[in-house]
Amino acid sequence: MARIVKLVSDITGTEAPESEFISLIIRTHPSVDQPKMLDVLPAEVADLKDVKDLVVVEIKNNGESREVVMSHAEFRKLVPDEVVVKAAGTRGRRVGFSPKN
Repeated sequence: MARIVKLVSDITGTEAPESEFISLIIRTHPSVDQPKMLDVLPAEVADLKDVKDLVVVEIKNNGESREVVMSHAEFRKLVPDEVVVKAAGTRGRRVGFSPKN
């Protein structure tokens, strides 16, 4: 008796050798609350388009947080680029800080 293992795409069900598969990791999606991974063939995701000039912000308030994604143009209406460039980082020392001063 022998076992035959077939590998198929999670998207289309297309069969292919294991070496041809890639991983598609879905970081956020409105239908799930955690990242998900699909085994897919490169041609199945070749038409995915990258959206340029996005700004991703996290809004924190009293232990609650939410993530907002918007275009750079929309964000710039609220916060000028100069303010962002001069803002403190999330780790380490503040911009321009020197322990000698």
